[in-house]
This record gives sequence, structure tokens and C-alpha cells, in this order.
Amino acid sequence: LRDVYKRQATYMSSIQQRAELQSQIWKIANDVRGSVDGWDFKQFVLGTLFYRFISENFSNYIEAGEDSVTYAELPDLVITPEIKDDAIKTKGYFIKPSHLFVNVAKNANENPNLNTDLAEIFTSIESSANGYPSEYDIKGLFADFDTTSNRLGNTVAQKNERLAKVLKGVEGLTLDYAEAEGDPFGDAYEFLISNYAANAGKSGGEFFTPAHVSKLIAQIALHGQARVNKIYDPACGSGSLLLQARKHFAEHIIE
Repeated sequence: LRDVYKRQATYMSSIQQRAELQSQIWKIANDVRGSVDGWDFKQFVLGTLFYRFISENFSNYIEAGEDSVTYAELPDLVITPEIKDDAIKTKGYFIKPSHLFVNVAKNANENPNLNTDLAEIFTSIESSANGYPSEYDIKGLFADFDTTSNRLGNTVAQKNERLAKVLKGVEGLTLDYAEAEGDPFGDAYEFLISNYAANAGKSGGEFFTPAHVSKLIAQIALHGQARVNKIYDPACGSGSLLLQARKHFAEHIIE
């Protein structure tokens, strides 16, 4: 009985933590957009969330569980061509230590060149795959994240101020990629895109299937099947259905 109570308490704590995180994410998304329409501004919030995700994912790969190595604290000069080549072959892209989200966000409020620095960083990440098999997968990864957009402000100072707010907001989210159970970044993405779609009316709803509908469709499609050749969504939009199908991968062999 004690174990049942313990599991129930853990479950309720997880639900509460997720609700608090979602509330925090949506507050950030609303606070930083100002007068800009949420659907128009979503790429900056989602893009920043993605930037943090791939930065942490890449750092964890380089550190390989070694407590003595903190990739973000290394100078760019210690990265040899061999290390870079191996990383791109494995991960598909490369991020310099100085280009990691944690380092850019740390000094975002004091950086007068933030918008151009981010543009250069995104170009560097995308171009790192040039000449590798992953080139066309990585090309255009940040195409929607236009750091020169007037949606961010009319002047460079205004653009930098809003970009800094987005970076600092996402920096403050408790999204421990290495330690978390489940998929906190995926959950955050799905929560944001569903809220944006719900608040955008028809223009947003056309691109998003609610999670509970996607979950049901995925369960029906995979019901009774131990092995699945492929999962194909010809009109995936924001990817809601594919995300739900991904959550069932552990229960099936996806060829």
C-alpha cells in the first residue's frame, strides 16, 4: 500500500511540475511578444527552445557522461578538426562551445550585437554539415528564425531587447535534458504549438491536430501490430500525429 501511495505521489508531482512548466512557458511566450500576433511570433519562441535543445543534446554527446568535462566551458580553439569531423558524422551538425545556447543566453542582455551574433551562429550550425550526408537535413534548420525581422522591433536595439527576453525566458525553464524522464522538450513544443493554434483560429488550427486526437489515431493505427514497416503522414503540419506515433515506438518494432 505504501508503494501505491508513493507511486501516486510521484505521478501527481510530475503532473504538477508539468502544469507549472507549461504555465511558465506560456507566460514567457506572451510577455515577450508584446503587440506581435502570437502565431506570427511563435517561430522565435519555438526556435529558441529548439536552439537550447540541440545545444544541450550536443554537449551531452561531447561530454559522454564524463563529470570532468564541461563542453560549454571549453575554448573553441581546443576543438580539433578530428573532433569536429567525428561529431558531424555522428550528430549531423557541429556547435562550437562559444555558440552554445547557455553561453549566448548568459550575456544576452549586455550584447549589442545579439541579433547578428545569433544569425552567424545559426549559419555556422547549418553550414557545419556541408559536404556531409546530413547536409540537406540540416540546411535551413533556422530559416524561420529571422533575427532581422521587424516583428522583433524597428531598431537593432529593440530587436536585441526582445531576443534577449526570449533567450533569458527559455534559459529559466527547468528542462533538464540529461536527467529528465520522458521528453520535456517535446512536451514543451507540443504544448506551445497547441496553444498557438488554439489562439490563432482557423489559420493556426489548419496546421495542428489536438494531442488527444493524434494519440487516438496513433493507437488505432498501431493496435495489434508488433511490427510496423513505416509511419507516413503526408500532411504532417506541425507534426502532432508523428510526435504521438513516436511515443509508441517502445511498444513496436518500427522498420
